[in-house]
Amino acid sequence: MVTNTEHIFKFLDEFATSNQENLYLESIIDACNQWLSGESMPRLSPSVTKEEIRRGIQLAVLKGMKEHAQPNHQMTPDAIGMLIGHFANRLMDKKDQVTLLDPAAGTGNLLFTVMNTMGEKAVATSVEIDELLVRLSAVSADLLEQPVQFFVQDALRPLMVDPVDLVICDLPVGFYPDDENAINFEMMPAEGHAYSHHLFIEQSMNHLKGGGYGIFLVPASIFESDQSSLLHRYVKKNALVRAVIQLPESLFRSSVHEKSILVLQKPEPNMKGTPDVLLTKVPNMSDKNAMASFLRKIDEWVDEQ
Repeated sequence: MVTNTEHIFKFLDEFATSNQENLYLESIIDACNQWLSGESMPRLSPSVTKEEIRRGIQLAVLKGMKEHAQPNHQMTPDAIGMLIGHFANRLMDKKDQVTLLDPAAGTGNLLFTVMNTMGEKAVATSVEIDELLVRLSAVSADLLEQPVQFFVQDALRPLMVDPVDLVICDLPVGFYPDDENAINFEMMPAEGHAYSHHLFIEQSMNHLKGGGYGIFLVPASIFESDQSSLLHRYVKKNALVRAVIQLPESLFRSSVHEKSILVLQKPEPNMKGTPDVLLTKVPNMSDKNAMASFLRKIDEWVDEQ
């Protein structure tokens, strides 16, 4: 029995492989546009879900990225996206509508995973500097019928985005080369370049409503780096650390690439006291019982907030 996801991947892959004139990723966009127009479509059951569509597109995009590897073309692994989606959905479950921002959206895979988890109540803004990735993301949003506004720009430049309830971001890691722009941020060091992942956190907090949350995929060593004192000082002054969740080592190629999920909250005047910080480690994600227990632990922590 061929699944909807497999039908979608086959449709996109066959179109892109047969179209030798364009790059594979460009051809995926063309195939998606044909699908949208009804000119040519994958064979799907009437009960196809948004997650099946997202996964089918994701598989084709991953193949295209392997063929034309570029350092900024990387996708957040599904297992991590699902976890962030669960966290985001629970933190926002009392809201009827949620405004969402991903300032480093790439192909939109993480953003769409979170929006699909939330159902119909999320409205999002995507910021990405790479035009090809934005075009992939935009055509995916149309197929998924997800309401997303797109900005093609450096997200660390001024953003014309109203404050949101929630920021989610797989932070771009490394040095930010534009010192002239970086001096506008509190986490610009006295000497040398600022870390882009620090600046993305700061920019995200600037665009959160009071009481809003930022859920970030960060280097596991973020609080021990050579610029960590700047981060500690900034967070102490401008944010509340709500959770630090260590991800399994098995998800990463080496210890250098290990990541954690960092949850920050923007303070608001009527908040009482300092809330508890959730410090935990995700178990082996293939162990269903351990994962069920872990997700219950997250749910209990959210319920206590």
